[in-house]
Amino acid sequence: MHVESTALARIKQLFEYFNDVNDEQVARALGALSQVHRLRALRALVVAGHEGLTPGVLSERLGISPASMSFHLKELSIAGLVSQTRDGRHLIYRAAFGRMNELMGFLTANCCAGQPCELDTPTCHCPP
Repeated sequence: MHVESTALARIKQLFEYFNDVNDEQVARALGALSQVHRLRALRALVVAGHEGLTPGVLSERLGISPASMSFHLKELSIAGLVSQTRDGRHLIYRAAFGRMNELMGFLTANCCAGQPCELDTPTCHCPP
């Protein structure tokens, strides 16, 4: 019986650990979006879809200095909300649609205390 209770305690400990990690990741993502320039940059990247945008184009469209845009893109990248690839001399930033969907799923998990509700969680499934 002691072995069983120890195993259950360990499972509970692991469950709480993974919940804390998720909470921290979600808090990091939401914190990144709490700044207006980052929110606008992410929305512009969502509109751009899988083609993405360069920091220069984002900077010009949003009226933000290139240095400031680089800082904001770095913060969005650390939060896991954007990805970056190199195309020759250019960096291309793209919205991380999978991560955004995970974030929405996390925020709406257990909605309405498990009862049926009207919530239809929006997700993005852009063609590649």
